[in-house]
Amino acid sequence: MAAQPLFNRRIELRANVFAELVAWKLPRPVSGCQHRYKYRLALVKDGDCVLRYDNEAGKGDHRHRNGRESGYHFTEIEQLIADFMADVTRCLHDDDNL
Repeated sequence: MAAQPLFNRRIELRANVFAELVAWKLPRPVSGCQHRYKYRLALVKDGDCVLRYDNEAGKGDHRHRNGRESGYHFTEIEQLIADFMADVTRCLHDDDNL
């Protein structure tokens, strides 16, 4: 079984800000993960990524915000999206310039 695309969405939030959500279901987990999803969820302002959730092979599930990387506990794809969108809301609220 090949990787199956689940979604690939771009959500315009402001004139210079968008969120991009991309995920696939894989035949087997990437190294460092227990689930069979590959994903990248990003908040981009003026071409710069200000928030990203992803799972790189060997690194597992994690997020990037304000130049810092921290672990992320993946439970299910719906919760991943909810957690990311909650972080997007916080970023938009915390930075009126976004």
